[in-house]
Amino acid sequence: MTEEELLLSEEEYQKSGIHIGTQVKSKDMQEYIFKIRNDGLYILDIKKTNSKLIVAGKMLSRFKPSEILVVAQRQYAFKPVTKFSEVVGAESIVGRFIPGTLTNPQLSSYREAKVIIITDPLADTQVMKEAKRVGVPIVALCDANNKTDFVDLIIPTNNKGRRSLAVIYWLLAREILKNRGTIRDYSEFNYTIDDFESQI
Repeated sequence: MTEEELLLSEEEYQKSGIHIGTQVKSKDMQEYIFKIRNDGLYILDIKKTNSKLIVAGKMLSRFKPSEILVVAQRQYAFKPVTKFSEVVGAESIVGRFIPGTLTNPQLSSYREAKVIIITDPLADTQVMKEAKRVGVPIVALCDANNKTDFVDLIIPTNNKGRRSLAVIYWLLAREILKNRGTIRDYSEFNYTIDDFESQI
């Protein structure tokens, strides 16, 4: 892998805890593991997270804002997802995902997305099944323990931490706006990580 410029300093990435994985790892996430700590915690590779954020930013910027659907059932993700959606103009569903939302046009909750961002494949299984069924690509925030069977683009990260979720969605929003040409450089992105962080 060629050396890429980090979107945040390594110190800032580490402070946010995006690299802190779980005590269990899935075979699917093996390539994103940097090391295992003495306490048995798997540590994710920050450079690979950074690289995938860059790819995701480019990919998602090609979709119309209304074609992007972001889903989160974890409480710490509610604010980051809501803020991300507001900033980039995406649709979002936080909390319970009603079965049939992607597959049943008769439902009032029906959404016709062209790409879906999932906060945790473990919590958001129904969304993944429906997205797969209708052929919608999935971008997912995946922790060390996640299975990635239906995922088209993996962003390896701590998908349970308050600060890490804020940082990931903040960076992703910034990358999308930059790739769209909405902002020329990062100094024009007028949001802070705190704006994306859950206060719960």
